[in-house]
Amino acid sequence: MPDQPSDAAPTVDLWSLRPPAGSSAAVAAEEAPIEEEAPRRSRRSSHEARTDWRLGGRTVFRWREGLLAIALISLGAGVLLGSLVAAVWDSPWAAASSTAIVWIGMLLPIVWAFTRSRPIGLLRVRAVDVLYGVVLGALLRTTQGWIEGLDGTPAEWPGLVQVGASVPLSSVIFDVAGPVVVVPVVEEFFFRAVVLVSLYTVLRRPFGKLTAGLAAALGSTALFVVMHGISGAADVSGVVSLSLLGLVCALLVLLTGRIWGAVLVHVVYNGSYLALAVLATAMT
Repeated sequence: MPDQPSDAAPTVDLWSLRPPAGSSAAVAAEEAPIEEEAPRRSRRSSHEARTDWRLGGRTVFRWREGLLAIALISLGAGVLLGSLVAAVWDSPWAAASSTAIVWIGMLLPIVWAFTRSRPIGLLRVRAVDVLYGVVLGALLRTTQGWIEGLDGTPAEWPGLVQVGASVPLSSVIFDVAGPVVVVPVVEEFFFRAVVLVSLYTVLRRPFGKLTAGLAAALGSTALFVVMHGISGAADVSGVVSLSLLGLVCALLVLLTGRIWGAVLVHVVYNGSYLALAVLATAMT
């Protein structure tokens, strides 16, 4: 019999529906899932790249205009109240109390800022920070002595306040322990952490990293010098030396992203002065 046409549906080979290997359609089909996951990877990698506060992020979200305003108000109140105490209180402890009030005025915004958030990387410690502290601190103290001798007269040796033949307790606390233990930590965390980081965070997006860094370094240094000028270091050599100290510490924080190198520079700078003062006092 001749073959009759059949109504059954023809058999379809599913493998024949796949595009030939090597064709553009096959390549596009194989690469489609990769293209969909690529944006997710890029977003994840960009989020993970924020390894320190200089890149922004949520750890410095609260370190902006509000914190800067609080820091300035607290410092101003501390300086005014300390000056008032030194002027009206006739006591050997008046100067020491005035200094302590100024320290408290700087310490309060530091504590408040770090209880809210901690800029990532700012508190990291590296062994090289010790090298920075020793070398830069000693270099700055040598430069300060050289600046004082530019007028042709040798720099005067520092000394400790003495009552009779002994150094009073207030002088030991505020002229010996204070400059080496308290002052470097409080001042660096105030000027080079709270003030500098807040200024940099505010200015980084609208003006860029370089402009923000320069403005933060100059602004924190200017405030640092003004505060010391109010307390008595108003001569030209003192202003220049304090400006160099402030700029070096600010640039160290901006370039490394860490605060402890600046603290150690300040410790060595003040400690070398104290060592000279102790030596001069012992000799006299």
